[in-house]
Amino acid sequence: MVSDSEVKKGVENELEWDADVNAADIAVTVKGSVVTLAGFAHSYSDKVQAERAAKRVAGVAGVANDIEVRLAGEARPDPEIARDAVAALKLQLPAVADALKVIVQNGLLRLEGQLAWHHQRMRAADAVRVVRGVRSVNNQITIKPTVSVADVRSKILAAFHRSATLDAGKLTVEASGGKVTLGGSVRTWAERSDAERAAWNAPGVTAVDDRIIISSVLSM
Repeated sequence: MVSDSEVKKGVENELEWDADVNAADIAVTVKGSVVTLAGFAHSYSDKVQAERAAKRVAGVAGVANDIEVRLAGEARPDPEIARDAVAALKLQLPAVADALKVIVQNGLLRLEGQLAWHHQRMRAADAVRVVRGVRSVNNQITIKPTVSVADVRSKILAAFHRSATLDAGKLTVEASGGKVTLGGSVRTWAERSDAERAAWNAPGVTAVDDRIIISSVLSM
């Protein structure tokens, strides 16, 4: 059983441990195992990194990221941000970059297009979030289904069994079209994220309904 005060201390320590996060500018509150991050970051990438750090801590059931992005210096013109974002996509995803579109307004960046794999979708978001001047990323890239429902389910279950962090016997997978529903229980938010990531990595998955329960939170 992990108390809210223990979760708060754990998140604060993880933020201080992460070299990519300026913990001094971030405040942490916890209620009912749900963490709220407040304060400010100097880039959108720093804001995302702080959220990822919080999710790694045992006992965390959810994260509300209210960190404000305050860019240092003058705001960059949107066309410059868009050009750098397109260049980043071509560098990281050269085979599929032409299928994507970048729209920027007041530093708010939106990605559009269609890809075959979720990991490509996430890699595209990671590529543009580090572009200087980006205040947020709205990832509207969609996934085109390419395999049968049975194949989707079997590939996800196989991924669970391969994982060193997951107890596949405690997880369930249901598939309908490109939508996958996950059930069962894990010990930590990080394991829950690993299971969801494994599901998204199956080809043809267009949506994941993650109903996995964190057992350490239930025992409180």
